[in-house]
Amino acid sequence: MLELSLDKARLKVDPVTLVFTSASVAARAISRGEITSIDLTKAILRRIEAYNPKLNAIVTLLSKEALLGAKEADRVVKTGEKLGLLHGVPVTVKDCFEMKGVRTTAGSKSLLDYIPERDSTVVKRLREAGAVIIGRTNIPEMAADWQTYNPLFGTTNNPWDVARTPGGSTGGGASALAAGLTFLEVGSDVGGSIRVPSHFCGLYGHKPSIGTVSTRGHVPPLPETPPGEPLFSVAGPLARSARDLRLAMNVLGGADGGLEKAFEWKLPSPRRRRITEYRLGYMIDDPLCSVSSEVKEPLEETLRSLTEAGVALSEDWPGGIDPKRLFEDYRYIRYASGAGSLSGDKIFELLRSQEVNDGSDEYSAAHAYASTVKEFQDALWRRTQAQEAWRDYFRGIDAFLLPVAFVPAFPHDQGMPLKSRVIKTLEGPRRYQELRFWISFATFCGLPATVAPVGFTGGGLPVGIQIVGPYLEDATTIDVAEKITNLVGGFMAPPSYN
Repeated sequence: MLELSLDKARLKVDPVTLVFTSASVAARAISRGEITSIDLTKAILRRIEAYNPKLNAIVTLLSKEALLGAKEADRVVKTGEKLGLLHGVPVTVKDCFEMKGVRTTAGSKSLLDYIPERDSTVVKRLREAGAVIIGRTNIPEMAADWQTYNPLFGTTNNPWDVARTPGGSTGGGASALAAGLTFLEVGSDVGGSIRVPSHFCGLYGHKPSIGTVSTRGHVPPLPETPPGEPLFSVAGPLARSARDLRLAMNVLGGADGGLEKAFEWKLPSPRRRRITEYRLGYMIDDPLCSVSSEVKEPLEETLRSLTEAGVALSEDWPGGIDPKRLFEDYRYIRYASGAGSLSGDKIFELLRSQEVNDGSDEYSAAHAYASTVKEFQDALWRRTQAQEAWRDYFRGIDAFLLPVAFVPAFPHDQGMPLKSRVIKTLEGPRRYQELRFWISFATFCGLPATVAPVGFTGGGLPVGIQIVGPYLEDATTIDVAEKITNLVGGFMAPPSYN
């Protein structure tokens, strides 16, 4: 990645040289006067004009608002006032976070004309940090797929290969970020929606510890639904550097909904200072969801690099963690917790349509909707036990390395329902819904998980590694991601866009 050394002479910087650098470097250049926000914003808008038609990543472009915001940002710089962490930096936001006065569709025709009267918490905090929001990025309808397409805006393409998906549901943001159309994206994640697109597009992504970044103003649930405490869903950043993930967490994190009166947000420091001081566990393959060789090889190379650097590695699942049971409970709780929105007749209809256990999410959902309160409580208790098992494990291990998905970015495939889709791998066809497996462990227990780009397949597609850490120790997983990519990998711009 391009990182600039900005000296006291305050040399002017050509904005074109900054489009693939980090948000941190861009913010520093603006604050020091090496570049103006208006020039940088214009450079990004020119790239959007040139490349977005090919990618369809940004679906609501806020050119006028962004230019006005950039002009104001430059005015504030000249006053000498204290600047926010993202002052003047062009960013994008997933089209499922409410934004005052700007349509928020979640990719659904039912929300085509929905114009929120307030900002979601993440949008509010981006504004407070001085960010210039240049657009809304595409998502699958209601954020419910690992591909990004919907009836309103169509399909988003991966800049590494436009015939392939950028992932989902934060696919538009990942595509835009990898192609140099934004400096930072705010996404959301319950089934890998930050992590899978980061892996598919060669980016850094962070699923925060549950409860650290507010999801207020996220759609779904539908607008005007009373806010509640999510079991699994989080909001978090995608970036081109680990440093930007850390910066974004400092911007986005913290209590809201009245709780901010009692709690002050501070990202805890990483556990270690050097990569050789870290104690890392790992599991990069499992018969429950075997990893394709084209993904496994870069992950194995990463482990070899860590070993050669002197890092202590330990292979195996943590004691007390049964991956099969945990994955089943993750699927069950996710669906059972949504049963209250369905009528009894609808539940019986679903059960009749899913009488045979074919291992699909649809079967799991139908039977989760019809389960008893005791069954739900038992699953929640097993979740508590799993959280305690991870807590014990992380007393002796600092972070746990996993794949993000069993495959790299795959060709667009929208012709059949999710349960009928198949992904072709070098080893043979696989069920589409297996994409949920490797991301489930951090989600189920509310743990932080960071994705770092560590290499490429033989065909030139990006591969990321997932780093899971102790609850609330998000800075540790981000730091491990940064230190791993100092050894191997790191962000690279797709050749056609650099």
